[in-house]
Amino acid sequence: MYRPRVIPCLLLKDKGLVKTIKFKDPTYVGDPMNAVKIFNDAKADELVFLDITATKENRITDIGVIRNIGEEAFMPFAVGGGINSLEHVSQLISAGAEKVVINTACVNNPSLLTEASKIYGRQSIVASIDVKKEGGEYRVYTNSGKVRSSSNAAEAAQRAEAAGAGEIMINSMDRDGMQEGYDIELIKLICDAVSIPVIAVGGAGQYEHFEEAVSQGGASAVAAGSLFVFIGRKRAVLINYPDSDELQEMFAHE
Repeated sequence: MYRPRVIPCLLLKDKGLVKTIKFKDPTYVGDPMNAVKIFNDAKADELVFLDITATKENRITDIGVIRNIGEEAFMPFAVGGGINSLEHVSQLISAGAEKVVINTACVNNPSLLTEASKIYGRQSIVASIDVKKEGGEYRVYTNSGKVRSSSNAAEAAQRAEAAGAGEIMINSMDRDGMQEGYDIELIKLICDAVSIPVIAVGGAGQYEHFEEAVSQGGASAVAAGSLFVFIGRKRAVLINYPDSDELQEMFAHE
């Protein structure tokens, strides 16, 4: 039976895994290779790794780290952070990434999506859009949420699709790390604006939130960070992932 993909979205900083709240205060949560091994055993659908300081430091994610992940991971994985050239895309895919996640350049240099999709196929190019709600409008931010752009979310998603993106990953900065549920209004806005798959991220705190993002928002896939690395109200670090029966039950009515 078809079901939407459920994707751990893992943040990298200084070669370690961290988790943020509203894009601030990164907290160390462990070693990425240990997480990959756990998600292998859990048979996760896919993984996303985002290097949160790469753009600021004018680099991409350490290729050695990506190569190690590629040698260990049984599932497809995507990598983002600091990607602003075809050479960057080539390096990451050559190191083992099935997809690249393009965020700042998606807004500032959409021709990169076009060039990369022609070479590697649309299915390998994910446009990541970080959004804050301001005055009733969803405004796009770049540079790891530091720079406010002139674009609204729907416009940015449509431009990314037209430029060659195969998927849109829409991330609510307001919900990041809060675990109070996705911004369903935002997800629906983006799903209505484009015809390519939309990955919802930002706010999942329980499995029911996944189903809501799909049934109410229209998302094709759901991603989460805190839900897969913390457990309990005290947010103890425990890498976890639902088993196959839980996943099937989650979307049984889709």
